[in-house]
Amino acid sequence: MAENDSVLAAARAWAGSRMAIATVVSTWGSAPRPRGSHMLVRDDGRFEGSVSGGCVENDILATAEDVLAGAPATVKSYGVADPAAWEVGLPCGGEISVLVQPVSAEGFHPQLFEAIESARANGTSFDVATDFATGRSMPGSAGDFVNRYDPPRRLVIVGAVQIAQRLAGLARELGIVTHVIDPRGRFLTAERFPGVILDDRWPDEAVTALKPDPATAVVTLSHDPKIDDPALIAALAHPTGYVAALGSRRSHAARLERLAAAGVVEADLTRIDGPAGIDIGSIGPAEIALSIAAAMVRSFHADA
Repeated sequence: MAENDSVLAAARAWAGSRMAIATVVSTWGSAPRPRGSHMLVRDDGRFEGSVSGGCVENDILATAEDVLAGAPATVKSYGVADPAAWEVGLPCGGEISVLVQPVSAEGFHPQLFEAIESARANGTSFDVATDFATGRSMPGSAGDFVNRYDPPRRLVIVGAVQIAQRLAGLARELGIVTHVIDPRGRFLTAERFPGVILDDRWPDEAVTALKPDPATAVVTLSHDPKIDDPALIAALAHPTGYVAALGSRRSHAARLERLAAAGVVEADLTRIDGPAGIDIGSIGPAEIALSIAAAMVRSFHADA
């Protein structure tokens, strides 16, 4: 999940330090953080990530101190707290179990961080299995708890238009790496698109080079078939997680006819979300971008 990116970055930065890692291994009800969420704790008290959004972090930090001092890996469970007592728990009404283990050969081996990042960089998933009896984690899919680390989510926007500016901003807030592709240099400027990757190649070349995977969305926004259609054809040639095209129902029907004439098969045509986005009655670039972002996130979760 995207929220664990900061934990992986911290593990890289703190390599060589003594650390403990906390992982949400089960949830029930209105749990504040999903299974697989991490919090990494360094021996100097610094930490990165979250297992409950703040509800039980203090108790987890205390447990991590014990583990760093030599205590065995342990699973802590938390339920509803008594609001009238100084009790650690979850006010949201859910329940979670959190495994706290050392970052070591006897727990979560430090080399696992490198293996996870290598797999993600190659656009593949990586499974880590944990045996609760020993507290050890290892590569594989057989264990009491298996955490899958998927490739980082990416958004490829084709057409550096006003909606693209709003959509890029939303993606940035969601922690999604964003590329904006447009061969028209006047549209593609750092001033208009701060904090994203700009690409002025022809869209089909750029999309093909990015090798979109199930954690990648490709959204065409230019309204120009010479720009959008080649990008869609390139996106559909890969296992792209979300493919969408802006336009009316009438323009989308014409688009499908053009793509079919270009050789795109029916099964791939049905993969295109067109008109792009969830129907929320959007008016204006910001609301249209919001509807597209929501559809993209929904698609990512559906494939998870």
